[in-house]
Amino acid sequence: MAARGAVDPAQVRAAVTAIGDWLRDADQPAPARAELAAAVRGTARTLAANAPGHSVEVRVPPFVAVQCIEGPRHTRGTPPNVVETDPRTWLLLATGLLSYSDAVDSGALTVSGLRAADLVHWLPLLRL
Repeated sequence: MAARGAVDPAQVRAAVTAIGDWLRDADQPAPARAELAAAVRGTARTLAANAPGHSVEVRVPPFVAVQCIEGPRHTRGTPPNVVETDPRTWLLLATGLLSYSDAVDSGALTVSGLRAADLVHWLPLLRL
């Protein structure tokens, strides 16, 4: 049995590809909640696998929060380094359809802490 949070790259790619039209064009019909959840969780868990650690928490409510990137471990309260966004923005970042700086500048991505910007080195996770 695979560990919780283990990712299958083929499944993640399939989940993201299934909603690719919506990512490229927001006027397309929104995907079903289950499809969106699979893509968000898969890409976030891919990030955590690619950049293991506990110094940055990436939150994509209501679907997932993962800790990633090596550095000081946080154990209580709100982590000092947090990146938070909505599911569509996260997937645009994960696929390279939106840059980290553009997402921050637009307010679609909220970041706190000195290490939050380290996320940029791990994006995109895959290309459509």
